[in-house]
Amino acid sequence: MAGLIEDYALIGDMQTAALVSRHGSVDWLCLPRFDSDACFAALLGDERNGHWRICPTSSEGPVSRRGEVSRQYLGDSLILVTTWRTFSGVVRVTDFMPPRDHADPVLVRIIEGVEGSVEMESVLRLRFGYGKVIPWVRRNGTDIRAIAGPDSVCFHGSIRSIGQNMAHEAVFDVKAGDRQWFALAWKQSHLFPDPCVIAAVALDATREFWSDWAARCTYRGPYRDAVMRSLITLKGLTYAPTGGIVAAPTTSLPEDIGGVRNWDYRYCWLRDATITLEALLRTGYTAEADSWRQWLGRAIAGDPRDVQIMYGVAGERRLAEWEVSWLPGYERSAPVRIGNAAVDQRQLDVYGEVTDALTLGRQAGLGFDKHTWSLQRQLLGFLEKHWDEPDEGIWEVRGPRRHFVHSKVMAWVAFDRAIHLVEQGNPGPLQRWRDIRDQIHAQVLDHGYDAARGVFTQYYGSAELDSSVLLIPEVGFLPPDDPRVVSTVRVLRRELMRDGLMLRYTQAGGSGGTADVDGLPGAEGAFLACSFWLVNALHLIGEYDEAVAVFERLLALRNDLGLLSEEYDPRYGRQVGNTPQAFSHVPLIQAALNLEGHATDHCRRRGGDQDGTADERGAVPAEAGHDGGGRGGATVTPG
Repeated sequence: MAGLIEDYALIGDMQTAALVSRHGSVDWLCLPRFDSDACFAALLGDERNGHWRICPTSSEGPVSRRGEVSRQYLGDSLILVTTWRTFSGVVRVTDFMPPRDHADPVLVRIIEGVEGSVEMESVLRLRFGYGKVIPWVRRNGTDIRAIAGPDSVCFHGSIRSIGQNMAHEAVFDVKAGDRQWFALAWKQSHLFPDPCVIAAVALDATREFWSDWAARCTYRGPYRDAVMRSLITLKGLTYAPTGGIVAAPTTSLPEDIGGVRNWDYRYCWLRDATITLEALLRTGYTAEADSWRQWLGRAIAGDPRDVQIMYGVAGERRLAEWEVSWLPGYERSAPVRIGNAAVDQRQLDVYGEVTDALTLGRQAGLGFDKHTWSLQRQLLGFLEKHWDEPDEGIWEVRGPRRHFVHSKVMAWVAFDRAIHLVEQGNPGPLQRWRDIRDQIHAQVLDHGYDAARGVFTQYYGSAELDSSVLLIPEVGFLPPDDPRVVSTVRVLRRELMRDGLMLRYTQAGGSGGTADVDGLPGAEGAFLACSFWLVNALHLIGEYDEAVAVFERLLALRNDLGLLSEEYDPRYGRQVGNTPQAFSHVPLIQAALNLEGHATDHCRRRGGDQDGTADERGAVPAEAGHDGGGRGGATVTPG
């Protein structure tokens, strides 16, 4: 049975990634890419669906614990070190994947004796095709080659493994000072395997890579460790050949344990574009930011009517969703989905995200030419005709389309940023775009704000609340000291917060809640990005101490390695959803930098607060004595 979601560590080579449990089992690995078929899929089933476990044998302690376990990453890296203390000794296992350029993926596991003598076991069970296909295995000396269709894996090491129980197993003693190792390398089955990796050499090269990469970080503030771990995680989720960044390396880890809210996140979302670019630029990772921006430009190239909300790591468009019938799902959370049907949805906010990201990239000196501007103009031309239509919105609801407030605000952002670029000398219909921007602004204030409650709602005319409107001051739609902004932040904190965390939106049974907003049964935990948005919003309205308190509450939810999944479920006190989640770690970085006022010249343009008077921490304070009612609203000039 798979472990708790927070019990998993991430290792990877910037083209794919593996999840390693606290007890030494690699339960998820897709080869050769993030979105390839898994050869270890025990995470969504059981050991029969593929895994690779290295740990002390049951004779060394209780089967459930195998001794006392501790783990950490080796410095600022994705090199995982797990240490077992058993009754007979101490042993350490180091797991990593060497970064690759044009080479094939390799997973290396090194076992070292620290004290006494410990009996260890290695159990390798390969199952290609998401845990279904048993490969044909042949041996050449101590090497094992497993083949099934297009896939082959070469397994070798310093210890001989024996085929039994439809797996390859080895039991061996490790004494203080001993070092044993195993390596598993993938190759297309019609090609000859690469030469055997030398474990010690690969470890040194991997350590050097991460040391050099981490040294480029420009942030040195009090949250440095959390920011650095999140940046490393973001790097680990990057597909190096193209610069695309996946939302998570997993599929179908449930938002609701035992429910159907299970999605494939091994793709790149346009919605993540601006905050990802901002996080990289503000921490000194300009090359990564430029690669991400270039991926963005290639992915959306073409007819603006065909822009999708997500793409494959190389810009692939066909991400058809299907269900894996032979996998029961994590803790019986079915179905297990491959692909993502949301790719076909209409989500108008992505046009604002793309325009915002391209504008931010240009301001930072990243590539911007007439072709980029021409593409941007085409996107705006499409949005001119469709911005006032309903859509599925930021949360990719599978219920009816609606006029979501966040989508309209981001449509406003698209025109606002384009206007800014025209004012800097780029050709474009300046007055027409100004008129559309002002029209969107007025419409949102007329139909998206509930003056009686003092809050922006989820969609026009609704009673439901939505955390996405916390972004209104951040993107500059209204200044932070506008009474409607201050009131909205306070109402959302009061009505959408559970156990110190923000829900995405009103759920069934809540205040004004309905069961059909997202078209799905069941509930979910607190979407962690929303709580980081609250940190930023509280900071902007001048409630710095409260912002810090919420931020530190969020930091406490990370696992022992500093990783966050998509959500945290207060009902069960555990992480849920796909893990580790870029859309949790990127706003963590952003919030930490904002609290310290670090590298604010690379923030997204906040049109509504550019002329505000900031306090010493960079926030615009709320009006003194304001009670958060915001009933009548203030007169605000758009832009």
